[in-house]
Amino acid sequence: MNSTKLGCYRWHAVANQSELRYAALRTILDNSTMAVQQRGQFHLVLAGGDTPREIYQQLRFIQTDWSTWHIYFSDERCLLPNDSKLNSCMAREAWLDHVPIPESQMYIIPVELGASRAACKYAQTLRSIGMFDLTFLGLGEDGHTASLFPEHEWGIAPDSPDTLAVFDAPKPPLQRVSMSAARLSRSRQVMFLVKGESKHIAVSKWRKGKNIPARAIMPITGVDVLLESSLLVPLSA
Repeated sequence: MNSTKLGCYRWHAVANQSELRYAALRTILDNSTMAVQQRGQFHLVLAGGDTPREIYQQLRFIQTDWSTWHIYFSDERCLLPNDSKLNSCMAREAWLDHVPIPESQMYIIPVELGASRAACKYAQTLRSIGMFDLTFLGLGEDGHTASLFPEHEWGIAPDSPDTLAVFDAPKPPLQRVSMSAARLSRSRQVMFLVKGESKHIAVSKWRKGKNIPARAIMPITGVDVLLESSLLVPLSA
């Protein structure tokens, strides 16, 4: 894995998707071990979408003290409960339903309440939580992350609410709930997982400093971006 620094970003290029999955899994396990050793708990924010599915599937088979894990979701679509397109349903099917993490430590966004009420409810859940230990995020073709889209509110101010209700997402479903950029940035480590040739333009804009939503996430420790080497285009390109 090749790593380069650019400002507060650390770009970690791997040869293929298999290496990307391995590096992501290693990051989760290393962070969990450190967090439990230092604080007795591990607070992990999950990315949705298709990119992390195989990583979650591999997590079923690790040996760890699952009672120390606390699971959060960076965003969620407002769909009916148990809809397969829900990020929480994907994570449950791939991983969470197969390990003994206490149900009370899996913090699901209650999207069945509608975007406004669900955002308020999840903000109350997060109120007592300090720094996340590790936040995983993806990158959309338009540069969005979680459900923070271009030309929408991202919640970047320090006093921004922890959650945002989204009513006009540029892709269905229109209603969503997302953690704000400010809340996602309150993490000891943030790692983006980026794969697929369709992400070329978004990665190029990001590295050139364009104002895409992904750039709004900036913890004090900086950001790690794990991506396929084919996407790490020269800045002059």
